[in-house]
Amino acid sequence: MLAAIMTICGANGFTSCYSNNNNTPTDITTLTMWQAGKTVSAEEIKAFGGVDKCFAAEPIPDGVWKRMQGKTYKENPHIGRDDLRHVRALHWDYDDKIHVGEMVCNRLIADRLVQILRKLYDAKYPIQLMVLPDVYNADDETQMRANNTSCFCYRAIAGSNKLSKHARGVAVDINTLYNPYYKDRNDGTRFVQPATAVKYCNRKSSFPYKIDHEDLCFKLFTKAGFEWGGDWKTCKDYQHFELKE
Repeated sequence: MLAAIMTICGANGFTSCYSNNNNTPTDITTLTMWQAGKTVSAEEIKAFGGVDKCFAAEPIPDGVWKRMQGKTYKENPHIGRDDLRHVRALHWDYDDKIHVGEMVCNRLIADRLVQILRKLYDAKYPIQLMVLPDVYNADDETQMRANNTSCFCYRAIAGSNKLSKHARGVAVDINTLYNPYYKDRNDGTRFVQPATAVKYCNRKSSFPYKIDHEDLCFKLFTKAGFEWGGDWKTCKDYQHFELKE
């Protein structure tokens, strides 16, 4: 008797499978090529090898490393390719569909991050987008306006010359538009990032994607040894979870 799943090798690799007993081919190119930002079906995930296969932390692939150059990665004395990992994950959104996501992070948090993302997936926790900041030319303001979830980007903290924890890949930003960063200046003005998120600084309001102390994302990250920027005193960074060191 033929197995329920039979893999076919195409010109570009393993791109389709027979995922049912009717020998109907299922195109799994999105997963074999790991195209972050795409939507996939349960049938495609099954044909690919199951949900477990979709969550992993691996050395940075050549293609990803090439995309990072001059954008999220710049030559520096502090962190190199071997210090980083490429994280593959699936995530849900409010559209009730499964989306393909990816991150680059420090190897120190890679396994923990994969476990957290898997638990969020199992709970159908909504994450709108999870693509590398390189898609936005590593411009933080632009990717935050898009509500992108990400980790590594070699850059300074906004408004300073001090390197961000993102520059080492030990900080993760989740659903960034709805969970902004803000700091009240001495002159009475407020600096908000992204600039389009002013109304989401009011945490007493109800809106989608909001992270607070009752949120699953908060609970999973803090249990895994991260601190939340929403608890900071001199500024607030509601999207931000960084490794305690």
